[in-house]
Order: sequence, then structure tokens, then C-alpha cells
Amino acid sequence: MTTTSLDLGIGGMTCSACAGRVERAVRALPGVAAASVNLASERLRVTLAEPPATAAAVAQAVSKAGYEPALASLDLDVTGMTCASCSGRVEKALRAVPGVLSATVNLASDRARVTMTAPADAAALVAAVTRAGYGATVPEAAAPAAPRSDLWPVLLACGLALPMILMPFGVHVMLPGWLQLALAAPVQLWLGARFYRAAWGALRAGTGNMDLLVALGTSSAFGLSLVNLWRGGDLYFEASAVVIALVLLGKRMEAMARRETGAAIRALAALRPATARRRLDGVERAVPLAELAIGDLVVVRPGEAIPVDGTVLEGVSQVDEALLTGESLPIAKSPGDAVAGGAVNGDGQLVVRTTALGAESMLGRIIRLVEDAQATRAPVQRLVDRVAAIFVPVVVGIALVTLAGWLWVGAGVDVALLHAVAVLVIACPCALGLATPAAIMAGTGVAARHGILLRDAAVLEQALAVTVVAFDKTGTLTEGHPSLVAMEPEDDAILALAAAVQAGSLHPLARAVTGEATRRGLPIPAATAARALPGRGVQAEVGGRTLVLGTARLMGEMGLDISAFAARAAALEAEGRSLSYLAEPGTVLGMFAFGDSIKPEAAAALAALRRQGVRSLLLTGDSAGSAAVAARALGIDEVAAGLLPGDKAARIAALRAAGEVVAMVGDGINDAPALAAADLGIAMGSGSDVAMQTAGITLLRGDPGLVPAALEIARKIRTRIWQGLGWAFVFNALGLPLAAFGLLSPVFAGAAMAASSVTVVVNALSLRRWRPTP
Repeated sequence: MTTTSLDLGIGGMTCSACAGRVERAVRALPGVAAASVNLASERLRVTLAEPPATAAAVAQAVSKAGYEPALASLDLDVTGMTCASCSGRVEKALRAVPGVLSATVNLASDRARVTMTAPADAAALVAAVTRAGYGATVPEAAAPAAPRSDLWPVLLACGLALPMILMPFGVHVMLPGWLQLALAAPVQLWLGARFYRAAWGALRAGTGNMDLLVALGTSSAFGLSLVNLWRGGDLYFEASAVVIALVLLGKRMEAMARRETGAAIRALAALRPATARRRLDGVERAVPLAELAIGDLVVVRPGEAIPVDGTVLEGVSQVDEALLTGESLPIAKSPGDAVAGGAVNGDGQLVVRTTALGAESMLGRIIRLVEDAQATRAPVQRLVDRVAAIFVPVVVGIALVTLAGWLWVGAGVDVALLHAVAVLVIACPCALGLATPAAIMAGTGVAARHGILLRDAAVLEQALAVTVVAFDKTGTLTEGHPSLVAMEPEDDAILALAAAVQAGSLHPLARAVTGEATRRGLPIPAATAARALPGRGVQAEVGGRTLVLGTARLMGEMGLDISAFAARAAALEAEGRSLSYLAEPGTVLGMFAFGDSIKPEAAAALAALRRQGVRSLLLTGDSAGSAAVAARALGIDEVAAGLLPGDKAARIAALRAAGEVVAMVGDGINDAPALAAADLGIAMGSGSDVAMQTAGITLLRGDPGLVPAALEIARKIRTRIWQGLGWAFVFNALGLPLAAFGLLSPVFAGAAMAASSVTVVVNALSLRRWRPTP
């Protein structure tokens, strides 16, 4: 059964109870497999089952739960329509795009208006129209209007409350009651109306939230003051007005801080330019990215951001990928080299043939991986959800007990009610709900800036428990660009046959053989029926002969004797060379030795793992001799050589059975089974897509130093989560009794409650200063 996902922005949530209510409402829909709300980013991630629920049904469920789905719209200019059936076909094609709620086509203006659950990929909408047989472009947008500021309600509330704040803090000027009412009423009934609306929505849904506590507490203080104004008692208008002003101020500060947690996604999205310079029939013209197609030629001038993934056809330059992968040094690019959208071109002009666009590009996949990680919930969040589900009813119960207790001891209605109000106001479910998602968003964002992509929040738990890291050798600890350093016998005809067998392979050793044959100018015969022998070699038909090129293990499986090469092989293995043999049934034709240098960062990476208390293990398909040489150079004590892909997975399974928590680091297709078998798979981004899809962590650079860095940032994120939760629990555990026993005024309680959420988010934001330990 296949599933797809849907993202939706949500407005009006204030605490974990809100998030839980949205999740329950959406999960109840037919066609929904799972739903997860990230309170920090105010987004809902829905996993759809078959048949899937529609985006409109999800948005409607959110609305019924009392919240506002954040919708976006986009206009498209459509060409090729001639009648109403054309417009209907275009509408149907657009509605089929995931995330589209509605699509309306105006045949008279040739324009389509699309309403979506989130800003959709314009390229996906254009592609849908194109598949329907029509053309579509995104019209030139006018300059966007400045966003409406939400600062003025905060300033106005503070300004109205300020004269009343001065009274309890030593300014002995008692304002007349009618003036206090005039100042407090707009704050309570107008600026504070948002709390009543949200509280009513929660009550209609049969639950409670922070807004309900604020509305109950401030209404009690305001109502008591009205009664006392009429009967001549003490007034507490300042308590209601100041609490609302402080909560509004705290929510404003919290929103600003929460916005910073999503800075990584915005920075990544900003790497892609809005237009590209397309070369068509020799003419260059700037066009929106949505108009580009696979195969288009794009001209990238010096200093410009590369708009697409592609292959360089013309030009030589240095490309800066620092903002994309964290690689600090520019990388030389020339014809035939791949470039990624979002990288910055250096001082040479490049002509690039487009190979990937939008969500399929490297930048698109990076953004998606980061968004996926930020949309998931850490296992510890289950505890928070259970607490949040009963938090508001428990607090209301404590407030009622406080009211009854003070009345019982004879404190009077005024005093009892004020203490109950303080209990309602001091409680803060927001801090509980924000601790986990804020830390995950800030941590995964800073990790991505350093070239580390975490697949989901569950990876944090796995990374923290790792006791052993198993490394592949070629391309992981070594450069992955081996060269042919020796062959036996030294015969160009043997080399040409080996090159023919390897001609269709992308394996690093294959490139070494074919590269050497090309360098010598040898004619390479045509090969047919080529097939890979995973972990052992390759087989092909060349000139009517069945040839194999592979490991000593493969030769043994074929019953071939390689003893004639034994002495030379032993000497080469002692130098750390990898060996392959060329053979045909009954005969070994030759032996090839390959050299591959160890990455300069590898030794420091393994030393960093040792400092973290993590053991390292080398699992490789190379010969025992070359593996031993690499292990000695790197200080690895445990080595297993000559392994097939299944053997690596079996070794990892054995380690796990012995109680170890194993991380596997690899970069090739052959590593995918081992990555899947490990508790935590770590894929080098320089490797295959298969390895990256199997792994829990993807490293965007082939730098082994990112392995200990990935474990380090996972620990940092987990620490910030527990610090935030600890602060939230301690705050409520101390604040509620203090308020109940009359040791906190409502004004102080409001200030403390507002500060608690800000503190939790700011604590999470401290992760943005993280740098990998050298």
C-alpha cells in the first residue's frame, strides 16, 4: 500500500492541547494513516492512506476543531484552451496535484486560480497543466504588500495597562475607579477577545487550552472589580489588564523566537534563484524556473547562483557549495561534471544541461528531508501529550480547590478569587508543547547548515544509544577514486579485455581500469550480456568469450587456482592494495592492483568517536591485507574483510544480538543492506541515492568527520529537549503551589507565564551557535 503526505499550516494553536485536538480530528478522517502537529512551526503533517483523504477534507477537519487552516493561492496563465471542456480538463489536472484544495479556471482571461494547503511547487502545477495538453506559466508578480504587523495590539495593551501597573509598584496615585474601568475594558474585551474566541473553540471541542485559563483568570479579576466598583470594594482591574498585556507581549516574543527556529528552511529555500537564463536556439532569455524543463540549457554567469541541477556542457569555473553542503572550499567544475542548484558559480561562465528541477533537485530533496525531520515527533513527546491532555482540567481543579480553601479559612471572596486567578494565570501548557519541536527545528536546521541531514526525530534516540560505528572502506574512509597501480602480467591486451568487461560499470575500480586503458590509448572491445555480481565483481561476453573480473573469493567460487599470483599478491596487499582478477572458465588471465588514499579527515574522525566512547569497526569487501593496512593507519582494532553485502548485514545483526547499538556508515548501493540492518544508518551524500534513502542520517559531504559531529548534534538536541521540558515541568510544579498558597500576585504570575514559553524557545535557539567539535 502506497502512502503520500500532505502539509498544512494552522493558525490559532497555543499549546500542546491544541496540537492534540487537531491531530485527533484529522486522524478520525477516512484515508488518513497518521497526523502529526509541530507546534513550533504551526504545521500539520498528514500521512495519507489508500484511498487518500482529500486536502479539502483535512482543512475542513481542522476548521471544525476550532482552528484556521493556513491556505495559499497561486495564479497561472494558461494557454491552449478553446472551450469550457478545456477549462474543466485543466481544473481536474490541477486538483489532482497533492495539496491543492480547489482550482478555478477563467476561460475569458485564460487564468487559473489555485488554492492550496501550503505554498505549492509551481513547477508541479505547471507540469500538471502540461500533461493535460495545455501550457502554463506563473505570471509576473507585483511587489508584495507589507505584512500587517501584529505589534500594535501589544503596544496598545501595554500603554493602557501602564498607568495601572504603577499603582502596585510604589506610585501612590490611586486612579479613580471609572478611569481604571475605561483603561481595562478595551484590553479585556477588545484586545483580549482572541482569548475568548480560542477558549470557546476549545470548549466546543470538549477540551481546554492556555487561552481558556487566561480567559477564566482575567474575566474573574475583571468581573470582581466591576462588582466592587458598584458596591465600593477593592478594585483589581490592573490584574486583568496587565495579565493580558503581558501574555500578548510574551506571545509576540515567542512568535519572533519561533520564527528563528525555521530560519534554516528559509535560508535553504532562498538559495534557489527565481529565474534562470535559458539558451534556446542560440538565444539567451531570463525565464521563471517554472518554465524550465529537463534537458534545457541554462547559462550561469560568474557570481550567480546555479538555478538547476545539471551537467556542465561548456566552461570551467570554481563552484562554492558552502551554503548547500557545508563544504568550505570551492570545487572545480569543467565539462562533464555535475553541479547542484543553489551553489554559487565562481569566476567562469558555465553552460549547464538541466537534469533535475524543483522537488527532484538536490536542494529540493535537502529541504524535504529537513522539513520531514522537523515535522516528526520525538518519542518523548508522547509523555508531553499525555500531560497536555489533562493539564487544563487539572489546573482548573486546582484553582477551584484554591478558591474553596481560602474561603474556608475565612480570607474573603476577594482574596480567595485573586489567588485562584493567580493559579489559572501561572499555569503554562505552552512551554510543555514548545520544548520538543523548538529544539528539533533549531537543531536539525543548524545540522543541515553543516551538511548533516537527520531523517526524523526518532533518529535522535538511536544516535544517543550508539556504541559501535561500522565503516565501509572505499569511498567512506578512503577517497573512493582508486587508480590502477600494478598489473600481472603487464599486458595491454589483458588490460583492454578488463576494460571491456567493466565498460558499463560505475564502480570506482571499474573507472580505474577503463581510465587506465583510455590513458594508454587502447582500443576497448565491445562487451555484451554484462551483469554485476554484487560484492564479488562483474561478468560480460567479450568477443565470444565469457569473462569475469572480481575478487579472490569469486575466483574460489569458480574453482580457479590463483596460486601463481600468490607471492606478488601478498606483497601488494602488504602495501594496502586492493586486488582483482580477470578470468574465463578454467583460466585466470591476470591480476590487477588498485591504490586508494585514505581521506585526510578519517583519522581525526575515528579519534573523535573514541573520545565519545564509541568503538569503530571496519567492514569491507576488500582483501584482508589492504583492509589491515587501512585499519593500522586509522587506529581501528576490529576489521572484517572480504565481505559480501549480505555478510556485512549479518555482522551487524550479530553485533546487535550481542547487545551493541550499531551505526553503519557507507556510500554505495552495496552498503544499503548493511545500512538497513543497523540501528542507525549513516549515508555519505557523495554516494548513491539508494544508500541515502536507506539511512537515518545523510552526510552531504564525503567527510568522515561528520559522523562524530552527527552523534554530537543529536546529543545536543536531546539535551535541549530535556532542558526545555525540565524548565516547563519545574515552572509549573513550583508556580502552581506558590500561587495556590497566595505567594504570587496575578500580575507576577502573568509575567512569569509569558516568560516561561520565551525561555524554552530561546533555550532551543541556543543550538544555532553549535559548531562541530574539531
